[in-house]
Parts: sequence; C-alpha cells; structure tokens
Amino acid sequence: MKMFINGTLSLQFCLMLMFTGIAEAADQDPERYIYATYHYCDLTRQERADQIFEQLDKPVYDAAVADGTINSWGWLVHHTGGKWRRALYYVAPGVQNLLDAQKKIGDQIDARDQKLGDEFSGICNAHDDYIWKVAAGNIGSVARGGASFSVYHVCDSTREDQADAIMSKVFAPTLDRMVTDGKIRSWGWNEHIVGGEYRRLATISANDVKSLMTARGELIEAMYDKNPLGDTFSEICGPHADYLWEIKFSNP
Repeated sequence: MKMFINGTLSLQFCLMLMFTGIAEAADQDPERYIYATYHYCDLTRQERADQIFEQLDKPVYDAAVADGTINSWGWLVHHTGGKWRRALYYVAPGVQNLLDAQKKIGDQIDARDQKLGDEFSGICNAHDDYIWKVAAGNIGSVARGGASFSVYHVCDSTREDQADAIMSKVFAPTLDRMVTDGKIRSWGWNEHIVGGEYRRLATISANDVKSLMTARGELIEAMYDKNPLGDTFSEICGPHADYLWEIKFSNP
C-alpha cells in the first residue's frame, strides 16, 4: 500500500534536489538516530510481555531520558501488519550514543529482576534490530500520539538519495503542514544504518487510530493523487511492509 505518490522526475531535477539538500545541511536540526528492536512474540502471552515491560523496563528508560542518556523512547504494540508483535525504540544523537545507552540500560534492567527478564524473553524470544538515522521530520524531538503508521521500504540502493530528496524537498511541506494543523503529531523519514532488508522507514503518528487513518488518507490524496512525482518515488522504493502500531508507552 502506498504511503506517499505519480509521474516522472528527471535526473536533472533529482540532482538539483540532492545538491540543495547538501547545501542546507548546516541549517538542519541536530542529528537523531534510532535504535529499534522488533519483537516476535507468543500471541497468547504478549499482553504479559507488556506488563513485564511496564514493571521492569519502563522505569529505566524513563530515567535514561531524565539523565540525558537518550532523547526519547517508545514501546509499540501491534495493531495491524506483519509478523512483528512489539517494537522498542529509543533515540540519541549518534550511533555510539545508542550503543552506550544499550549497555547502560541493559545492565540496569538485568540488575532489577533477572527472573522477570527471563520470563519476557520466553514470550518474545526472537527479534530484528535496526539502527535508523532520521533524514527528515520531527520524530524523536516531539511527543508522539497514541498510534503510528509505519511503512518499511525496500529500495534501490543506487537511487536512495533521489528518494530522500523527493521526501525532504517535495513531500515534507505537506507533512509539516499537517503537523501544524494538528492532523498528525509527528512524522519521520528514516535512513537505514544497520539491520535487515528495509532501507527506509516512513512513519507518522496521531492522537488515535481513527485520526491517524483519516490523516493518512489525506496524505495519499495529496502526495500520490495530486502530485506528479509518485511514480519515480515508487520506482525507487517500491516493495514495502505496512504496520499500524499502538504507542503504548513513550517518553516524551
């Protein structure tokens, strides 16, 4: 299912967009990186995993935000989509910051209650790890809503910069306007750094599932049906997986 566009984009225009982005790099916000762990869980016991996470992990992640170890974090619950049932993410200004936080937080959680940790691992016993770089959007710098829609893209690695340019220069104004209008709370276009086959992640959040899906419908109309650049974007980042998540816990 498309999240964002139809038409063709000339190579000359793509290059113009990319070089414009490079020229403006110095004016961008501080860098943000996301460590995301996507869990495969026992469907009959996944709610118990949420209870354990709230009791065991959540206080440690909240403390990590308070002391500046990480910028933000969230725990996502599967609503609709593929095989991932839960997702944990946290945000920091660099890859090494993420890895340092992983060790610090992991050690603290292990010291709290190893038995609960083992129970959680028995419920969610496999996972996929990704590190993303926020290439565009306000994700990681603002409070999210209660629901998010994520599109995990498989892209042509030789043309990813063109997709990034289209997103940041053509689509971003529409997304920013929807944030200003209160139709969505946050959005992000995230670049693969480490992980599996997905090369880009597009995500939006809103107050609840109903308002999220209404906003997504408006985005599809504005960015695909009324925009001439969708075909090129879809050629670059065609195959994808859609997930609708409930944001069960987050800070901020």
